[in-house]
Amino acid sequence: MSAPLLVAGVDSSTQKCKLLVVDAASGRIVRRASAPHPDGTAVAPGRWWDALIAATSGMLDGVAALSVAAQQHTAIFLDAHGESIRDAILWNDVRAADAGLALRAHWGSERWTTEIGLVPTGAHPVAKLRWLRDNEPGNAARLTHVLLPHDWLTWNLLARPAEATTDRSDASSTGYWSVTGSGYSSSAAELAFGRPIASPRVLGPRERAGTTRAGLVLGAGCGDNPAAALGLSAGPDEIILSVGTSMTATAVSASPLHDPDGVVDDMADATGRFLPIVTSLNGARVLVAVARLLSIDLDTFDELASLAAGDAEGLCLLPYLDGERHPHFPSSTGALLGVTRSNLRPENLARAAVLGVAAAAADSIAHLRRAGVTADRVTMIGGGSRSRSLRQAVATLTGLVVVHPRSEEYAAYGAARQAHWALTGRLPDWQRDDGSVTGPDPDASWRAEVLERHVDHGARLFGG
Repeated sequence: MSAPLLVAGVDSSTQKCKLLVVDAASGRIVRRASAPHPDGTAVAPGRWWDALIAATSGMLDGVAALSVAAQQHTAIFLDAHGESIRDAILWNDVRAADAGLALRAHWGSERWTTEIGLVPTGAHPVAKLRWLRDNEPGNAARLTHVLLPHDWLTWNLLARPAEATTDRSDASSTGYWSVTGSGYSSSAAELAFGRPIASPRVLGPRERAGTTRAGLVLGAGCGDNPAAALGLSAGPDEIILSVGTSMTATAVSASPLHDPDGVVDDMADATGRFLPIVTSLNGARVLVAVARLLSIDLDTFDELASLAAGDAEGLCLLPYLDGERHPHFPSSTGALLGVTRSNLRPENLARAAVLGVAAAAADSIAHLRRAGVTADRVTMIGGGSRSRSLRQAVATLTGLVVVHPRSEEYAAYGAARQAHWALTGRLPDWQRDDGSVTGPDPDASWRAEVLERHVDHGARLFGG
């Protein structure tokens, strides 16, 4: 009997590098591994390479093709020799927030959304370039080009060829590549940095980035959110809510969506379509932080939250523990409001944390729907999606059915699916298991009040 054809996907996320090796015919996962990444919002990119090598060591026997998915927006600054000139600045670093506002003011939101598809925030590499120019002139003078993590890891796997590559999804996350099809915008890059920068060649979804010296075919790669959508075989009828380190709400679209408010980033997906996205900096780690405060594990936290009144008896946790990108409160902190002697109990605090994350998710989903997304269900993935109380709160606050597929590393799985596409020219039809389904609570008379409470408190404290 011949050995099965194997493909592999890597997800180089904020917290770790994850590898899945998959049977190409069935989509069955046959091997998996991971290696941790250092914490922080500025990291030497070599640490991600070390984790990739550790995760893949001894795991790629028989693998014919591999693709790399990775965190989006994170900027790796390189000199003319291809060496990193400083620590990479991650997507969740807020130091470039003022630079993003300056770029926004210079062109105006309408021009940014029309020409590029997004309005710069501190997360986007275009704003990080402005920050580097203004704050580290020595490093700025050395910079010649910028890569994102999946670009950089793929380039290193290919032994650093003369030309680096990227894909549509990560190019569209830079702030200087137009999702409308006009390609890189030299005017946006030069507005940010004052001079031209070199950019990687943009590959199509099924193209190969190259072949390693060991004969491993490398797919184009993509950002982690597009990879997750690819791993889910997501369709236009669903909004994907990923609750991990950050929280993202995305939806597959056949055409670009224009959001004049600049909240929805109109980005590309990993199939040739589009993936409008709303991103919040704070996700599952809000629940982790409150569970740690209460000295309980996450399963106990989830049970505790389910014991509280639906509205946490008025207790309100604004979940902006790491600042916030949406709403645009970069200098915000978490806040506990509405505290009384009677409602300050562990179960209400746990419930308030769940409601804070769920209200943020509902707000993001509402923005997608206002921008034209017509999906009628929410597919929840990521570590935070394991919380039953969070799934129920999201369903109730959005009024939509929440689907929770059986837990899987969907970004790495999507990268493996892309590797199959690059190897064979055919995108495989691997089946997914949708697991549980949660509907809105019909008796939640507190729904509107909770949503209003979070919006009003946030605007009053951090809206400027």
